[in-house]
Amino acid sequence: MFLVLLGMPGSGKGTQAQFIKESFGVPHISTGDIFREAIKAETPLGQKAKGYLDRGELVPDELVTDIVKERIEKDDCRNGFILDGYPRTVNQAEALDTIMQKKGISLTSVVDFRITPDEAVRRLSSRRSCSSCSAVYNLLHKMPKEEGKCDLCGGKLYQRDDDREDVIRNRLKVYELQTAPIIEYYEKQNNISHIDAEAQIASIRESITELLGSKAQK
Repeated sequence: MFLVLLGMPGSGKGTQAQFIKESFGVPHISTGDIFREAIKAETPLGQKAKGYLDRGELVPDELVTDIVKERIEKDDCRNGFILDGYPRTVNQAEALDTIMQKKGISLTSVVDFRITPDEAVRRLSSRRSCSSCSAVYNLLHKMPKEEGKCDLCGGKLYQRDDDREDVIRNRLKVYELQTAPIIEYYEKQNNISHIDAEAQIASIRESITELLGSKAQK
């Protein structure tokens, strides 16, 4: 099963990707996580990506595509993968098509998680991350037992720069300008499904299971 997950920041792609990973046994590939790990390790790639991410801008297509191509060549992706955060532009979508064609595979489905911009701001500005183990909390629905302190390691919780409201608003503008057009790209291929990501989690998961179950049978 080869999947692409779309949706503006805060739409819950990462949460639902974990559910799909556990349900269908395919690896979850998040470009955001890859870049954050590189930034923390202060690798050359991380240094290049940091400036873009801190400003809420997209990392250049070539840089992201190289990272994704390298990742999906690994053995655990032989029978499928979930791409979360890539592609984000039409150029990236075209590059992914080329990579997959060369590998003799095709996308099973593209899933678009839909929320409003105001809901995205509400969700993202409520996130807090652990400075020690990188665990993520949310003041709306996953609060730490002790304010400002990680339940797992006791580390200090902080708000990432890209979770400030001004940066979030910029990220949403970037999404609308550069990422939303790929929805039309995949609609022309007749291979995209839209899911209401403001529904209850159980309802969202039921929709995903029904959608991917029908795709797997084809």
